[in-house]
Amino acid sequence: MQPDSKVNILLVDDKVENLLALEAILERLGENLVKATSGEEAFRCLLHQDFAVILLDVQMPGIDGFETATMIRSRGRSRHTPIIFLTAFSTSDQMLFKGYSLGAVDYLLKPIDTDILLSKVTVFVELFQKTQAVKRQASELTAINAELKQSEERFRSLSTCSPMGIFETDTEGVCKYTNPCYQEICGFSLAQSLETRWLECVDPEDQEEAIASWSAYIREGQEYAAEFRFKKPDGSQPWVKVRSSPMFSSQGELLGYVGTLENITERKQAEEVRAQVIREQTARQEAEATNRMKDEFLAVLSHELRTPLTSMLGWSKILRAKKLDEKATARALDAIERNAISQMRLIEDILDVSRIIRGELRLHLTVVNLISIIEAALESVQPLAEIKNIELNPIFDTSLNSVCGDPARLQQIVWNLLTNAIKFTPEGGRVEVLAHTVKSQGEDQFFPREEVKLSSTSAPLHFSKSAYAQIQVIDTGIGINAEFLPQVFDRFRQADSTTTRSHGGLGLGLAIVRHLVELHGGAISATSLGQSQGSTFTVKIPLMQENSHLKNGQELWQGNLSS
Repeated sequence: MQPDSKVNILLVDDKVENLLALEAILERLGENLVKATSGEEAFRCLLHQDFAVILLDVQMPGIDGFETATMIRSRGRSRHTPIIFLTAFSTSDQMLFKGYSLGAVDYLLKPIDTDILLSKVTVFVELFQKTQAVKRQASELTAINAELKQSEERFRSLSTCSPMGIFETDTEGVCKYTNPCYQEICGFSLAQSLETRWLECVDPEDQEEAIASWSAYIREGQEYAAEFRFKKPDGSQPWVKVRSSPMFSSQGELLGYVGTLENITERKQAEEVRAQVIREQTARQEAEATNRMKDEFLAVLSHELRTPLTSMLGWSKILRAKKLDEKATARALDAIERNAISQMRLIEDILDVSRIIRGELRLHLTVVNLISIIEAALESVQPLAEIKNIELNPIFDTSLNSVCGDPARLQQIVWNLLTNAIKFTPEGGRVEVLAHTVKSQGEDQFFPREEVKLSSTSAPLHFSKSAYAQIQVIDTGIGINAEFLPQVFDRFRQADSTTTRSHGGLGLGLAIVRHLVELHGGAISATSLGQSQGSTFTVKIPLMQENSHLKNGQELWQGNLSS
């Protein structure tokens, strides 16, 4: 019990009004008042709590005060708890004798004098607190004496039997004590361990690092922990963890350092085995995930190729029947052409991915006007947008500088982003295309290569480090889940099978876009607030410096800027 904790006082009376009266008198003491309306209830309270004093009514139905006192005195825990009997009758000598024989310390007649009750209870509360304090101090002194008596023997036993090496050094780091385990880890005798520091046991390859870290520790006096390979005289090379802490006197004076050496060779070996197992598990999981993605991709590929083929075959059979008028024939030919173009684009995507995987995708580099590239892409996707009544809103910076790139591939980048936005935007939605120059600064810094040598005979092509061209495609479509966002540019990835079937596609377009952007020395990112909140794709392309002497449309090289 802490000195400032409340003391328990037990009030026992079969009449609730008497208990309330006692409580009203004693509550000013600020102690914990526990009330009981019978001897049985009082006894139950004593099973779980200790009390400084018990105020016990003598006349109670059932078990009276004397019988209750007998029960209280029968328990070792409450044998010496002070009992003050409360009675509304005159106390005869016989009653007094009986009460005192049962361990009562006093009698109080009802009605009870408030001052007398307070003074008597206060005495027993203070006595209880002092008794508890004495007991606590006695217990602490006993423990301290026992600890002091055993400390030297315990230290000697622990040090000798410790599975860790223990050492003590002075303020200069010179060894003053080592235990047998320390000597075994270092391969020293007792005399050698006091003459030679553990640093000299460290493997020569790690010794420079060990000396530097230990010197810094001696200089700064912080906690020390490091792991090194040791090289013992017998040629073995255990891994050892070294720990050390400074020792101070009671006045705060530095006395030296105490430390431990722990042989952690088995742990290091286990960590290596565990790391190898994790690597193997990761590789297996990645292989399984790749196989699953390939299986899903093949299923989607089969569906996507079969769909236009089915349409073309159906219309071709109708045409063979020669029962169509001129208008229906034109519609059939349009459908066959549209599906053939769709299938051709699927095949081109597959071929592009194949070239990417083999590292054979090349760029035909020229000086390109990005605005004209974006306008051409917008023109090609306009019919798709009109079918779904989607508004295309281009916002261009007409002063945007030229970039060095492959016009066809740059248009493919913009076209893929636009068709992707249109595909995932519901009818009546909006797709914005922004193109402008961005100053490269702060968190938005973008550092392309300073220059690229396009051929052995041409002058280097210099890129601007202060600004870059930025293209953004912003839609009001279905958005992207936060969980899927990191994989949005991965090959063969789509959010789920429902999306694949609902919106079509092979899940290759964005992967191709990322690769083409990176081939141009640029970067691409995607953001979305979540489902049904649209998405934004941002492309950054390096700008050529204004002093570049190359002309628009001049073909430079067949290669890529990121090589």
